Amino acid sequence: MEIKKEQIIIQIQKAKEGSQTAFRFLLNHFWGSVYNYQLKHLQNDNDAEDITIQTFSKAFDRISTFDEKYQFKTWLISISKNVYIDYLRKKSTSITTETTKNQEAEVYAVIDDNPTPEDKIITEQNLAKLLRDIKKLKPKYQEIITLRFFNELSYKEISIQIQEPMSNVKVKLLRAKKLLAAIIERS
Repeated sequence: MEIKKEQIIIQIQKAKEGSQTAFRFLLNHFWGSVYNYQLKHLQNDNDAEDITIQTFSKAFDRISTFDEKYQFKTWLISISKNVYIDYLRKKSTSITTETTKNQEAEVYAVIDDNPTPEDKIITEQNLAKLLRDIKKLKPKYQEIITLRFFNELSYKEISIQIQEPMSNVKVKLLRAKKLLAAIIERS
């Protein structure tokens, strides 16, 4: 379904007023464009996803500066380019370990099926399936879902614990909820 430019402008206006629904709409609508742009440059799923999260975080923090005369997607891509440049600068000054696709696949293939006492209680309350679905998420999304919904931490507390800006926490949580909903829908 093609989204009209007028609909996007309306959502941008709502986002400028602080509407979470509008932020979610913009994130869902433009995520693929920014992510694919970064994936083309980085050829690494995790790094592309991290830069995309940072891009939306910065964009949502500065949404009030967006001028409707321009294309929103172009604005996002230019922010993404700057985040990518910052990423390259940080990477050149730090020591990193690159992982191969096979190594990543091995990590994701390890699933802990041993139920804890908490899992048994949750099973009685029909929540075991939800936990299995959460375990299908990438570790960074598992962590953010767990901190927010099981540990009931605030955005600020999560931000401190994972040492990321609060805007990154909000974007990651939106993304994690969307991915979890897709997993639940498939199963």
